[in-house]
Amino acid sequence: MRLVIARCQVDYAGRLTAHLPMATRLLLVKADGSLSVHSDDRAYKPLNWMSPPCWLTEEPGVWTVANKAGEKLVITLEEVLHDSAHELGAEPGLVKDGVEAHLQELLAEHITTLGDGYSLIRREYMTAIGPVDILCRDGIGATVAVEIKRRGEIDGVEQLTRYLELLNRDPLLAPVQGVFAAQLIKPQARTLAEDRGIRCVTLDYDALRGIESDEFRLF
Repeated sequence: MRLVIARCQVDYAGRLTAHLPMATRLLLVKADGSLSVHSDDRAYKPLNWMSPPCWLTEEPGVWTVANKAGEKLVITLEEVLHDSAHELGAEPGLVKDGVEAHLQELLAEHITTLGDGYSLIRREYMTAIGPVDILCRDGIGATVAVEIKRRGEIDGVEQLTRYLELLNRDPLLAPVQGVFAAQLIKPQARTLAEDRGIRCVTLDYDALRGIESDEFRLF
């Protein structure tokens, strides 16, 4: 992991154009080749980024990050305040709480809860940025990625959006649709998901376990 704090200007050219004027920012370069640009007021969400596979070319005062699609992130450096690299080692992965993990297990076992004709491809389908909870196919054979949360919030929608961006680059899977499934989905998260074409499903944990009813229910 390389951390660079610099006064910089960032310009993106690809499916659209975007410009960040000169300011002090954190540039985060990961071992997988990805680069993200962060400010001090956006929590974890980057201002701009380039996901792998991509490559970084460094020249005096200018970094250029490009990918196979011809997209470019050009970073003009005015002053570098800090530049360090750190070996983080192997990532043990996110450990979900019991309810979340059990929801994933139950939904994978009864994947037709999501709709008639659904079939499971696999649980914990690995991507370059982490595992998708469930990858499956719908009734017409289209690929569907499912992110499962106990409480569905905006960060979960953002996480699924990043998975979908990567999965849709794979011609064997694309087009990949998204399903955001949780016991409770907050209104803001539902609005963001639906705006991005992601279907929201509220899961009844007790019903999936068969405690209250022999039928599976979605609300």
